[in-house]
Amino acid sequence: MTAMKKPKSNPLERPAYLEFGAESANPSPARPELPPPQQQLKVEASRKGRKGKTVTVASGFQSSAATLDALAKQLKNQCGSGGAVKDNTIEIQGDHRQKVQQILLELGYKAKLSGG
Repeated sequence: MTAMKKPKSNPLERPAYLEFGAESANPSPARPELPPPQQQLKVEASRKGRKGKTVTVASGFQSSAATLDALAKQLKNQCGSGGAVKDNTIEIQGDHRQKVQQILLELGYKAKLSGG
């Protein structure tokens, strides 16, 4: 006699997952994109949580993901280093505070240096 196997179900369809994870699967609503002169940016060097490596962080952006990606690519090219876009911030590897601030000012953003 052969036992009938249950058809495999999608784990996200189980009640526990429906309660907590179903809404998070939907994309978040688009945030309003402000023109560069209306954005107040902060540029700082940080080493927290990076095993002692210095990273230049530009934060305060109110732009779409595509705009941030294009800007990050331009900053990485002009600084000659790697980087990433995380949570509406652009991280550039190394201490490039002055250079990043100058580039952002040339592009029309209001950028201030922060931290010591």
